[in-house]
Formats: sequence, C-alpha cells, structure tokens
Amino acid sequence: MILKETVRGFVSFVAVMLFCMQFILPVSADENKPETPKALDGVKVVSVEDVKALIAKNEAKFFDFRSAINYGKGHMPGAIALPYKENSEFKADFDASKDVFDMSKLPSDKNTQMVFYSDGPTGWKSYKAALLARKAGYKRVMWFREGTKAWEAKGNRLQ
Repeated sequence: MILKETVRGFVSFVAVMLFCMQFILPVSADENKPETPKALDGVKVVSVEDVKALIAKNEAKFFDFRSAINYGKGHMPGAIALPYKENSEFKADFDASKDVFDMSKLPSDKNTQMVFYSDGPTGWKSYKAALLARKAGYKRVMWFREGTKAWEAKGNRLQ
C-alpha cells in the first residue's frame, strides 16, 4: 500500500513538473542568441522577394545549414542539406577552427550563384558558412538572413 501511494505521488509530481516546465523554460534556444550582423562584406543579403524570384527562375543553388532534423521538418524548395556544426561563439569574428563545415559539398565552380540560409536573424550557421565560402573564393554567395522564419511568416511553404 505504501509503495502504491509513493508511486502515485511521484507520478503526480512528475506530471505537475512537466506542466510547469512548459511555462518556465524558454520557448527556444534561439531566443538566447544574439542576432547576426545585418550585412556581410562581399556577400549579397537577399530578401524573401529576392528568394522567390531566384526560385521561380531557377537561378541559384540553395544550401540549408540547419541540422538534418530541421531540414527534414521542412526546407526551401530545392535546397541541399549541408549541416554546419557550430561550436564557435555567436559573433562576427568567430573562430572557424572550432566549427565543422564541409565545403567540398559546395559546387566546384566558384562562380555558381548560391543562397545560404538557416532559421532567421539568429541563424549564425548560414552567416558563418557564407563568410567562409566568400573567403574560399566563391564570388556569387547570397545570404538569406531572414531565413525560414520570414519565408513562412510571409505565407510561403517549406518542402
């Protein structure tokens, strides 16, 4: 009898804690990240409208730098998954040696027009990848800073 009451009490406690945690814990880890810079030297920042035009004309390759799980939940039409493994700080002068970015997956032609994106203004993965690609000699890198959040907010669907 004592064991049943103990188990029942524990189950009730866990249920109450789980209920409370949804209100106490932050909604998203992204809320704790600073926003990326608004510009990136040598990289064109593109808007939702620019992206729509590029997709309609099939004028660029799209690269999604989010995790494979997030890519699987939905991505820009035709985007290629290229997860950027981020261990560096969320700042413009980050230490790229702490991160993992497989640039061999990018086109060999450094004149290929490419759009890099992640979740939105706190999406440091696409910022960092765009900066590294530019430093590696890619000439036509575009960065969709607003990312998937803005894409969906404007009524567009992810695939």
